[in-house]
Amino acid sequence: MDHVRWLNDEEKRAWSAFTNAHALLYRRLEQRLKRDFGMSGLQYEILARLSEAPNRELRMAELAGALVNSKSGLTYQIGQLEKSGLVRRRSCPSDERAVYAVLDDAGMALLERAAPGHVEMVRELLFDALSPEQVRALADGLGEASRRMSGAAGGVDPAVAYAGDCAGNAAEAAAGAGS
Repeated sequence: MDHVRWLNDEEKRAWSAFTNAHALLYRRLEQRLKRDFGMSGLQYEILARLSEAPNRELRMAELAGALVNSKSGLTYQIGQLEKSGLVRRRSCPSDERAVYAVLDDAGMALLERAAPGHVEMVRELLFDALSPEQVRALADGLGEASRRMSGAAGGVDPAVAYAGDCAGNAAEAAAGAGS
């Protein structure tokens, strides 16, 4: 502890602005999602990530990593979304350890209803307050910080997310779910 690199005034200002803006934005988004759609911000992010994935499905471990959430925390949230009929889990016949979260049609419909207001609020509260140069600086700076914190890997390994023949079995799994 002899050599502490204390934050200078500009770094303190940036840190304070970041933590305040994040807390205020998240609180407003969370309140609206709860009030209008009965879901949390994390549940919205789960639905959004699944909607963007091939076949609207991801391995649970990969989804937890992408959301920077624990596997047990994600398992709980997926359980809540399953009870609401928005997602389902499916196993992989060729790898019994792999469990996938799959976005169902009802989950996609809810996301399609929630997304316009969610995006408009993000735009209004965050991006409308920034110039294009500030948006680029924000994306570059926070992107680099995220890469450093998550390691040099730099993101999702598609071979892990869509391993084996499981992604190819999604149509069969979906057809089997309806029988």
